[in-house]
Amino acid sequence: MIESLPPCPRCSGEYTYEMNNLVVCPECGHEWVPAADGASGTDGADAGGERVIKDAVGNVLSDGDTVTVVKALKVKGNPSGIKAGTKVRNIRLVDGVDGHDIDCRIDGFGAMQLKSGVVKKA
Repeated sequence: MIESLPPCPRCSGEYTYEMNNLVVCPECGHEWVPAADGASGTDGADAGGERVIKDAVGNVLSDGDTVTVVKALKVKGNPSGIKAGTKVRNIRLVDGVDGHDIDCRIDGFGAMQLKSGVVKKA
């Protein structure tokens, strides 16, 4: 846990809090990974040592991207599932469980995690 959390880089809000490995600003909703002690000030951009997440066709994904689902997905508890071609806006890349590395909200389904291999950058 970080002793003193930095203010928000977008709105300079001082009421930031830590959520998993992210720092979150409740005032504007901005989320970012705090810089390590010796890291360069890249303001939330991917550093050289971090992993790169690619979509089904090899495009590099980043937080806030819009993606399209490339194949139909079954959703537990829902008879219809997610159809191919469904757009998902404002994704967030996470270290998920079982390869689910995209955290998102899909209209009509709610919040869920997807694998990067089933989406294509729009």
